[in-house]
Parts: sequence; C-alpha cells; structure tokens
Amino acid sequence: MAAAQRLPLPSQLGLIALLGSGVMIGGAFFFQYVMGLAPCEMCHWQRWPHFVAMAAGLAAFASSGRPRLATIFLVIAIAAIAVSSAIGIFHAGVEYRWWQGPQSCTGTVPTGLSPEQLKKYLFGAKMVRCDAIVWSLFGISMAGWNAILSAILAGGLASSLSRVART
Repeated sequence: MAAAQRLPLPSQLGLIALLGSGVMIGGAFFFQYVMGLAPCEMCHWQRWPHFVAMAAGLAAFASSGRPRLATIFLVIAIAAIAVSSAIGIFHAGVEYRWWQGPQSCTGTVPTGLSPEQLKKYLFGAKMVRCDAIVWSLFGISMAGWNAILSAILAGGLASSLSRVART
C-alpha cells in the first residue's frame, strides 16, 4: 500500500472507487449466486453505475502520471456511484410502497383479458418483482443498503476530492 500512497490523490481515490464499487458488486453477486436471491430489473439498474465506477476508478488509478485526467475519471466514478445511490433510493421507495415502480416489474395483471391473452401475459411476465423485499438487515432492504453505502462512498470521495481542489 506504500506504493499507492505515492500516487496523486485523484489516483488513490480512483482506487478506492474501484474497490468500493467492486465490493458492492461482489455483495450483489454473493446474494445472487450464493444465497440464491434472484435480482429484479431495478437491482440490475443499480449494478450498471457501479460497473461504470469501477472502470472509471481503474482509469483514474492508471492515470497517475496525469493528475488532471485522473481527476476527470474520478469525477465520473463519483457521479456513477451517486447514480446507483439514487436508483437505490427509488427502488427502496418502491419496495416500501412509498411510490409506484415501473409496470414491467411491479405491475398487476391487467383486467379484461381473454384466456389466451392472459396466458400469453402470464408466460411473458417477469417472475422477480421489484416491489418485494427479499432480504433486509435492521429493516433496511438491499436496495436501501445500496443507497446508503453508495451515498457514503460517493460523498466521501467527493469530500476528499474537494479538499484537493481547495489546496
């Protein structure tokens, strides 16, 4: 880790963004593949910004010789993590029934369908609902934890970056 401390701060923070988002994705994969909890459509939405943050964090880390470029990649990583947090807030709100989610994963069966239309609808419907809490800790769902942890990560990175900008 001593070698990482010799890097410019934007590159160090890029490494933190890479590792932080990597842990978040690793946790999601753990719950999916080890615990057997299939992700819903909105769960996948929360993952994509973390993949972007990982790539941007890696680019910031690799741009150690060019601190301005590293800073640009770091800002992209921070923005992506913040987007994942925002999606997590929306998803948690859907799970707790604070607002309606997308029809594709929270909708009810339409009325007035013929038996053939109903059969076609049911066989084409997604089976993992976005408004169902399948796991929680201290009353907070996985989407809620993603929102909280991603906000902390993005806020910490942004705060550290702002200290660099002031000096």
